[in-house]
Amino acid sequence: MKLLIKNGTIVNSDKSFKANLVIEGDTIVEITNEEVVADKVIDASGKLVVPGLIDMHVHFRDPGFEYKDDVITGSEAAVAGGVTTCLPMANTFPLNDSRSITEAMIKKAKDRGLIDLLPIGAVTKGFNGDSITEMGDMLEGGAVAFSDDGLPVTNSSVMRSALEYSKGFGSFIISHSEDCAMCHKGVMNEGEISTMLGLQGMPSEGEEIMVSRDMLLAKLTKGHIHIAHVSSEWSLKLITMAKKEGINITCEVAPHHFSFTDSKLLDYDTNFKMSPPLRTKKDVDAIKRGLQSGLIDVIATDHAPHHSDEKSVEFDNAPFGILGLQTLIPLTLKLVEEGVISLEKMVELTSTNPAKILKLDNKGRLEKGMLADIAIIDPEFEYIYDETINKSKSRNTPLYGEKLKGASILTIKSGRVVFDFPKCM
Repeated sequence: MKLLIKNGTIVNSDKSFKANLVIEGDTIVEITNEEVVADKVIDASGKLVVPGLIDMHVHFRDPGFEYKDDVITGSEAAVAGGVTTCLPMANTFPLNDSRSITEAMIKKAKDRGLIDLLPIGAVTKGFNGDSITEMGDMLEGGAVAFSDDGLPVTNSSVMRSALEYSKGFGSFIISHSEDCAMCHKGVMNEGEISTMLGLQGMPSEGEEIMVSRDMLLAKLTKGHIHIAHVSSEWSLKLITMAKKEGINITCEVAPHHFSFTDSKLLDYDTNFKMSPPLRTKKDVDAIKRGLQSGLIDVIATDHAPHHSDEKSVEFDNAPFGILGLQTLIPLTLKLVEEGVISLEKMVELTSTNPAKILKLDNKGRLEKGMLADIAIIDPEFEYIYDETINKSKSRNTPLYGEKLKGASILTIKSGRVVFDFPKCM
């Protein structure tokens, strides 16, 4: 079957242009300004046609915590947010520290058929921090990288070994940069707001110490270290130094860290409780500069669902985490509206760069021969993010019930429509 997307503005990382896009099977076969006869036609007038988004950092809670989300609902939330490829972290139950768990996660996603699921395997067995997993076996099973996200690898010798082994397999390590001794019992950013609220703080230095250590270990091993959910100005200064020195380092930021500051916690709203925590305006401004300059490689959501009962407790006792898949586009488009980044830069951060880092040669751009993973975005569409929109089992986001602007109104995976906003209302 031939599918035609006509009259849209195609946005790649290097340019935008109006054209018609033709798909046959799972592949883009033509981009043209000529008239095309097709079996099915999608009119994208006034819309943006972008490569399917690649989210390098999600938590689907499957296996073990399916009451929060699972691979099925996670996949549904992803395509509702224009995301066609997801990398779920390993902190499931049982942990994804073996090939069998990796393969089971992939199979479940394939059976649902909405996204490509590329699991992140654990760095250490049982998250014990002492011995690394069978990385080669897990990569053969479909894992693409390794992280103990949710916990740091505190033992520097173990992290060194992990970087060396992953390098040998052509893979990389994703670092949850946190010195737990510095952040012990902390529940928010340490600073003026935490003092006012009487809450235990988590100093940004707890993140920065581990960023510094891991960049030095990457220098030593020549391995690739990817710093997850960067939240502080000084972390970015350290990453700047590392890149200037030629260290193999990349990094990501989450939308909540460039959208909100710790002042949002003045009402003790646990939906703003996350790790790393929301920081100061100075940190937010630094992240925006890093996105603008190209220092930051990727925007990833750190989608972390929790049941409402778990968040409806005293602030100290609530878990860290926020939903992110369906708010990625509106929060990132706000940066475009503010003039922080261009639409082309948005595509680079959410699709092109992740594809490069993951060596996905057929993703990240819209051009002839590429896989037909596509999001059609209406940047002016306004809607209330509520139970009629939300596809997650959870709703732990401060944006729930709020008016948002911008959404993927139609998502295509491998040439097949997997989400149609008007039909899902």
